[in-house]
Amino acid sequence: MAERKLKAAIIGSGNIGTDLMIKIMRHGVNIEMGAMVGIDPASDGLARAARMKVATTHEGVEGLARLPVFKDIDIVFDATSASAHIQNDAFLRSVKPGILCIDLTPAAIGPYCIPVVNGADHLDAGNVNMVTCGGQATIPMVAAVSRVAKVHYAEIVASISSKSAGPGTRANIDEFTETTSKAIEVVGGAGKGKAIIILNPADPPLMMRDTVYALSDIADESAIASSIDEMVAAVRQYVPGYRLKQQVQFDRLDNLNIPGVGRISGLKTSVFLEVEGAAHYLPAYAGNLDIMTSAALSTAERMAERFLKAVTA
Repeated sequence: MAERKLKAAIIGSGNIGTDLMIKIMRHGVNIEMGAMVGIDPASDGLARAARMKVATTHEGVEGLARLPVFKDIDIVFDATSASAHIQNDAFLRSVKPGILCIDLTPAAIGPYCIPVVNGADHLDAGNVNMVTCGGQATIPMVAAVSRVAKVHYAEIVASISSKSAGPGTRANIDEFTETTSKAIEVVGGAGKGKAIIILNPADPPLMMRDTVYALSDIADESAIASSIDEMVAAVRQYVPGYRLKQQVQFDRLDNLNIPGVGRISGLKTSVFLEVEGAAHYLPAYAGNLDIMTSAALSTAERMAERFLKAVTA
């Protein structure tokens, strides 16, 4: 494995793309940086990439295809916006059909991927979707409840610092709620999902906080709490700043009316999370960057390991 790594290009030189670049250069095992792609020639991300001797272009994916290094690019991370990713993916497949794509936007062209829940299920997919930062933080908790009891409804609230939300994030608020809500159902196992995002303007900035409510059949509360603790430990393997803010809370509810679902009785599990970032680019309050880029790199590393084993077999 040490003889070869997959060469990666990052499309999007904003907060997420720059944080991901630094992670790859510091911690990449099967992945190495090949190019940083943007559309703003004055962006800090492109300037940092150039200082780190990474090939750059400010002419988008068309510019990437013209770079000499493009012939060696095996995998692309798209950290732009949902609408841009649809166009980027189509263009890349027209010029390099076998390229692997890790989608960090809510476009959801490919299957949803939450590493600790279904990370091994889509290693052969040409395009995988990392859902959203809120989804990466909360869906593992919904899945943790789901593996103990049937979850009828799950609602998540993701609160991030306004300073950590770049133009791409702000442009994708509708897609964030839609993609996260659907992934709560498809990956988390909830019958119905709902997602809310809050951009907190507080100064000094507050750390990423997430709240998860899961309404399930009545089940052993200690079994659910243990399942959640195990899942938190699993996420911490690639996001060390991921933690429970307080103990899991349980409430028994009777005949609760949920819009779009109906009247349900059961056990409500409330999970309160905090995500501290590794401060690779923005300060530690930007846990939303850290969990998204860490999940993307974790997924890419597994895909690369599988690919490298196949070509060296």
